[in-house]
Amino acid sequence: MTREAIRAFCLGLPHVTERFQIHHLGFQIGGKTFAMLNLEVAGMPLSFKCTVEDYNELVEREGVIPAPYMARNKWVSITEWDSLPAAELKECLRRSREAVRLKLPKKAQAQLA
Repeated sequence: MTREAIRAFCLGLPHVTERFQIHHLGFQIGGKTFAMLNLEVAGMPLSFKCTVEDYNELVEREGVIPAPYMARNKWVSITEWDSLPAAELKECLRRSREAVRLKLPKKAQAQLA
């Protein structure tokens, strides 16, 4: 997937907003970031939050690494645009959004339901 396709997909998910953060575009739900898209040419293109199970499975795959500085929070980074097939990456981003939504306070969750 390309930057534009990832951005369009993330913004198409319910209640997702974007926020520019240094050299990254952060995708958020309820003010909490679930994915970071690198806007620079060099570096890892995309990082996102995972469940513990997804994290353990993904870091075993080629092209997916623990996200620098965020691995302790179960974030992964892809090293190349084609590290994951598009359909699988979309599913990972959906699950990432949902995992962050479920960590929001109950009142915020109710507003987003």
